[in-house]
Amino acid sequence: MSEAGTTRRDLFKLGAAAAAGLVATRLAAVEPVLGLEPVALHPAPHPPFNPATAAAMPTRNLGRTGHKVGIFSLGGQASIEKPHNEKVAIPLIERALDLGVNYCDTSARYGGEARWSEQYFGQVMKRRRAEAFLATKTHDRTADGSLRLLETSLKLLQTDHVDLWQLHAMSTMDDVERICAKGGALEAFQKARDQKLVRFLGLSGHTDPDVLAEAIRRFPFDTVLMAFNAADTWHLPFKKTLLPLAVEKEMGIIGMKIPARGRLLAGVQPPPPEKQRGTAKHDRPGTLTIKEAMRYALSHPVSTVIIGVDNIAQLEENVRIAGEFLPLNASQLEALEQKVKPVYGQAQWYKRDAPANPGK
Repeated sequence: MSEAGTTRRDLFKLGAAAAAGLVATRLAAVEPVLGLEPVALHPAPHPPFNPATAAAMPTRNLGRTGHKVGIFSLGGQASIEKPHNEKVAIPLIERALDLGVNYCDTSARYGGEARWSEQYFGQVMKRRRAEAFLATKTHDRTADGSLRLLETSLKLLQTDHVDLWQLHAMSTMDDVERICAKGGALEAFQKARDQKLVRFLGLSGHTDPDVLAEAIRRFPFDTVLMAFNAADTWHLPFKKTLLPLAVEKEMGIIGMKIPARGRLLAGVQPPPPEKQRGTAKHDRPGTLTIKEAMRYALSHPVSTVIIGVDNIAQLEENVRIAGEFLPLNASQLEALEQKVKPVYGQAQWYKRDAPANPGK
């Protein structure tokens, strides 16, 4: 295979890591205890537990967190970030928990200034907080700004703690310097964890794998949320250095951009160019089914994949695919990489220096 693609040596290394640290397992029941006061006054909140997960899909270790996460998780975008969309978003979240999803991801940025995504999750969390490992994010790089965002997140999510607080969209080396500086966001992270407002700390990014790798080397994050799909191998691959580094550090690894917002999927017609982000425009349907897209990502040592959905039918299909998951071998992975090569530019629009329509 070409130098850009997956080599069998790569797959052997990652497969061995997956067998060692991310093997499927069954959940153990625990009871939730919620706490807001500082550590000296109150025990840490206990981990969540969804009793439907183990029967619904395989689970994997979320790094060192102790959480056994279902391999499909619910992303807080798509229908869950649209304004005034309660009649769609809230039933989606409810149904996800009913089906065994036990990890929900949102952000202070999803849904604009009103933060609709956190609002919708809050409507469900106020009743079902014990069933979901709840993750949100800060896009502010300062300590004070991040703590203000977290305060509002807790109010909107209607909880007194989140399981995972993440740095949102780490894109440049300047971001790394700012969070690590005096008064930077990492001070807020440690303070919030000490006060039991958050249980674990993570970071996310989809622009440049080297940025996330540098941040991970400087601070012992518990998780990393990285863009990862079948087109990854053809431009700034996250799996080449970042994925092995995260495995080495025993981090929880969450995959996102699995169908690249539909740009990888066959039958998905492109929206008008002016409504698309990035220079690499979605100008033709993709080449994969959602099953192929999910199987590709899950055949690597990720803990789970998060996908936003438009409706309950999509949600149920994703849960079904997760429940029937079987890993692909090296030849099958290589075949999917070759299958997406003609459209890899439109599927990698979020990366630095994304190529515009390289397959044309």
